[in-house]
Amino acid sequence: MKLARSHVSLPRALGAAAAVVSLAFLTACGEPGSAGGGGDSTDAGGGGSLAACEAVPGDELVVLEDDKQLQTVDNIIPAVNAAAVEGDDTLVPLLDSVSAALDTDTLISLNKAVDVDRRTSQDVAEEFVAEAGLDSPEQSGSGSVVVGAADFAESATLGTIYATVLEAAGYDAEVTTIGNREAYLPALEDGKQVQVIPEYVGTLTEFINKNVNGADAEPVASSDLDATVEGLTGLGEEVGLAFGQPSPAQDQNAFAVTKGFADEHGVSTLSELAEACGGLVLGGPPECTERPFCQPGLEETYGLEFAEFTSLDAGGPLTKSALQQGEITLGLVFSSDGSLTPHSARVRGRRTPGSGARPR
Repeated sequence: MKLARSHVSLPRALGAAAAVVSLAFLTACGEPGSAGGGGDSTDAGGGGSLAACEAVPGDELVVLEDDKQLQTVDNIIPAVNAAAVEGDDTLVPLLDSVSAALDTDTLISLNKAVDVDRRTSQDVAEEFVAEAGLDSPEQSGSGSVVVGAADFAESATLGTIYATVLEAAGYDAEVTTIGNREAYLPALEDGKQVQVIPEYVGTLTEFINKNVNGADAEPVASSDLDATVEGLTGLGEEVGLAFGQPSPAQDQNAFAVTKGFADEHGVSTLSELAEACGGLVLGGPPECTERPFCQPGLEETYGLEFAEFTSLDAGGPLTKSALQQGEITLGLVFSSDGSLTPHSARVRGRRTPGSGARPR
């Protein structure tokens, strides 16, 4: 696969400005990570016993609480090719300095600057690095490093932050935008085209777990950050990956409906939705139908019944617009969405420090 490259300079398109909507959390929910979509609709095998609930168009979106904790911890963590950085004692500590400087509120602010205020990922990243005092690191390094980024704005911004910090320390760093995790993880494991990628703890853990141990492997990720990172580290060793420190910043998958729909059916949690409605139309990125924390997880954990799946994007303007226009009833969004206020996006009750290649 040919990878488009840009030398620490990402076009505005990477920060594809999301439609400005008010995503007011009805209750606290977990945060997400990954990929884009088309616009295809497919039969999701619904047709259960509950009456179908029609979508209710409206501008205001609300996130339903993940009350059974389908989503695991998804703190941002630097993933590196172990062989490519062997003998380099500087690169990972520099990435760890970025982890330490981020928290969820800061991540939301960075996303808002790109998605809502329509600034470039490069400008936002450089400003963050300067304000966080990461532009004059004590460590120094050398050599070329390619930082990969998934094809959504948050990943582009984080990748550019990594590259900016590495350049400040003396590396020749550049950013390349790839696609979803299915596309970029093999490139990272190979290490020839990409050596570093900003990742998400829980989602990456289960992605590698299923690749290594099979589709029916027992879950390794959980709501325990330390235990999940330990599991991820062991799995990473099997595929040639190493990891820096997880950041307090977290970003999980979340699922939204319009406020009108929530009010009409009296739902504020995913469990309540499963009890009230069948025949739902789910919207999200193409890989949602396969990812354990997206459609399969919603069906298995909550018993939600879907009549149809519409292939859109990962928490982006296509999904939000489809919800607002009543084309889908439930859509994948991200808890670090720049349209959210920092307070409403906080994860209460199950945050150990630190929320996609969404859907992750």
